[in-house]
Amino acid sequence: MAAIEDEHTVTGPPQLVGVTQIAPSRGWRGLEARDLWWHRELLYFLTWRDVKVRYKQSVLGAAWAVLQPFLTMLIFSVFFGHFAHIPSDGVPYPVFSFAGLVPWTFFANSMTTGANSVVLNPELVTKVYFPRVMLPTAAILAGAFDLAIALVVLAAMILFYGIVPGPHVLLLLPLFLLLFVTTLGVALWLSALSVAYRDVQSALPFLLQMWLFATPIAYPSSLVPLPWRTLMGLNPMAGVVEGLRWALLGTQPAPGPLVWVSAAAALALFVTGLLYFQRVEGRFADVI
Repeated sequence: MAAIEDEHTVTGPPQLVGVTQIAPSRGWRGLEARDLWWHRELLYFLTWRDVKVRYKQSVLGAAWAVLQPFLTMLIFSVFFGHFAHIPSDGVPYPVFSFAGLVPWTFFANSMTTGANSVVLNPELVTKVYFPRVMLPTAAILAGAFDLAIALVVLAAMILFYGIVPGPHVLLLLPLFLLLFVTTLGVALWLSALSVAYRDVQSALPFLLQMWLFATPIAYPSSLVPLPWRTLMGLNPMAGVVEGLRWALLGTQPAPGPLVWVSAAAALALFVTGLLYFQRVEGRFADVI
């Protein structure tokens, strides 16, 4: 009987092992890389979803990735290249302007979709837990598909004009990394601000228009006096555009200081945007 009584003796409540508590973030915190790694498949599906939505029920489909910068290049070539005689650093103006429009089109489109990525997904933000930073990141990764198509056309134009890229072409990878860091930094800031302030969506077209003219796309940075040319690098897209032209087309002078200033500005933009996004994302579900 004693043995039987011992078998039914209750020693206390059962202990729960491996319980994860999900709570909103508080205060300033860094990027949780382990959390992003656990949700890496979700990032893939969000990116693929954005790609499919972009071309769903589209007549021209992926051709829009080329038409937008190509038609803009034609307008720039007629008015700025032919009539205004804007210099193009020793290369034909059409390929000069198209080399700047390719990264700019990616930046403008990805910044727009990234800025709206949180407010356009309330069903995910309010009901499902996942790192919210994946929404603007997926929007930018989806834009890389258009960028790759436009780069193929740019390569064809370079061959058509008989331009042979030099050894500087090896620097394309860090320059494209600079482009992605810049775009993601701006998208993090705007996507977090747009949740609390819907004026961001209305101000975005004006911001893009002003940013376009502040970036040396229709004109070379060599037109700007040297002391101010380096300060132009505070606009990270200036370093991206001038760096890509130098690497692909061999334009002179080399934009060394401009690119370094742009790299520092892009890194600051990304770090501060990420910190601000991480700080306020805990309130997204309540505000959106």
